[in-house]
Amino acid sequence: MNTAELAVLLAPIHQFLHCRTPDVWLERAALPEQLPALLIDHMHCELKAAQSAALLIRRYATDNDSAKSLLAWLKPYEDFVYRKVGDGHFTQSKNALIGELHAKGTQPWQQQVLDKMVRLIKEELHHFEQVLAFIRQRGIAIQPLSAAGYASGLLRHVRSRDPAMLVDKLIIGALIEARSCERFAALAPLLDDELQRFYISLLRSEARHYQDYLQLAADISAEPIDERVQQLAAIEATLILQPDVEFRFHSGVPVAA
Repeated sequence: MNTAELAVLLAPIHQFLHCRTPDVWLERAALPEQLPALLIDHMHCELKAAQSAALLIRRYATDNDSAKSLLAWLKPYEDFVYRKVGDGHFTQSKNALIGELHAKGTQPWQQQVLDKMVRLIKEELHHFEQVLAFIRQRGIAIQPLSAAGYASGLLRHVRSRDPAMLVDKLIIGALIEARSCERFAALAPLLDDELQRFYISLLRSEARHYQDYLQLAADISAEPIDERVQQLAAIEATLILQPDVEFRFHSGVPVAA
């Protein structure tokens, strides 16, 4: 991706988000001693993104049998990360479930949620495996990491009843994916050539994920979502700009513990 293409891709993301990643976060992320935590947390983030998409499908868009198939799809990854089960080599086909999952209900958006989120899960799991390969290649020991407060800080503001709850979750999904894309682009030039190429390669899918989430929110909401987007984007920016003793992929401004 050349400079002009990158600028075109990032322009709507920079407009959507209310702030850029602070330089002090980028400086910390670029330190060689910070790389293990960065990659391990990135791997976790890819799995969490897949889990979040699967939860939306299970709650709003599929029948019980399809929900069980989704759980089985994610289980080897969850077993590896959370239970230290398996060798981290995942042989199941990423395409195997597409013909087996069925939308429930009659709302057109339910099929849209199913289609878009299944594609997102496939891509996030692929990214998970790519990050894991870098971790292994560089001899990094996989250590447990405490969760960042970023996603939970956003989810605290979700409204309590559907469809507003679903709309908020979709907008938050868009914000998280947009922030990931913005950080990948900002961080890439500070890393070695191999990781730089990898992070640039992720930008198109992350940008599409944010657009998919936002379009679903607009399609499902009975009223315009612009005001709610601005409210949640302001909260997201506050989380990014606030001091944070934990360094994570979506953490705030790093400070000494």
